[in-house]
Amino acid sequence: MNIFLSLITALTLAHPLAALADTAQPAADAAEKGLAIAKERKQRDLGWGDSETRMTMILRNSQGEESVREMRLKSLEVANDGDKGLTIFDEPRDVKGTAFLNFSHTGKPDDQWLYLPALKRVKRIASRNKSGPFMGSEFAYEDMSSFELEKFRFSYVREETLNGVVCHVIEQIPTDEYSGYTKQIVWLDTEHLRAQQVEFYDRKKSLLKTLTFSDYKLYKDKYWRAMCSPW
Repeated sequence: MNIFLSLITALTLAHPLAALADTAQPAADAAEKGLAIAKERKQRDLGWGDSETRMTMILRNSQGEESVREMRLKSLEVANDGDKGLTIFDEPRDVKGTAFLNFSHTGKPDDQWLYLPALKRVKRIASRNKSGPFMGSEFAYEDMSSFELEKFRFSYVREETLNGVVCHVIEQIPTDEYSGYTKQIVWLDTEHLRAQQVEFYDRKKSLLKTLTFSDYKLYKDKYWRAMCSPW
């Protein structure tokens, strides 16, 4: 009798464990595939060295009123670490001369500074405050960092067509405990792995904002850059 009961108990316990193994394997496969795609995306954008971009930022309120800002972004690729970026505002007069310096990192929090010409002082952006709005825009300070694999855990979600473009849909979960996001859902076109859309979810796991990319232009026959990125 004791032997019979022991066998029944063992068989009963084995069934749910097998079910857990079945669900764990697809999750592991999704993580592996998501990371592989993210690595390929990063690999395809290596070697550009340095760049300078002129941009127009348009801030629009609920009444349709607009504020137009002209700015420059100078970027420097860094081997074995995150990239460096310097954003300088040229127009309008109330923000002219404002500069934002960002040193992205792979193994530690980014270093960020904001120079305010009206006060003639440099403000360091603390790690805990990187979810705050950048210059009154929908961008957060952490959005200004370069894309680095170490900043996220990845998982493949599905393949989906977005605006006529076949895309990989990838979930990115920030590894920074002070991130303002619980996750990001990214649509990458399957041909070039260019970001088409990113959904950002806040700390309450609600959709906070959506960033879209369009009008891509190819530089040096290798590097794709979006000409338009509206929220």
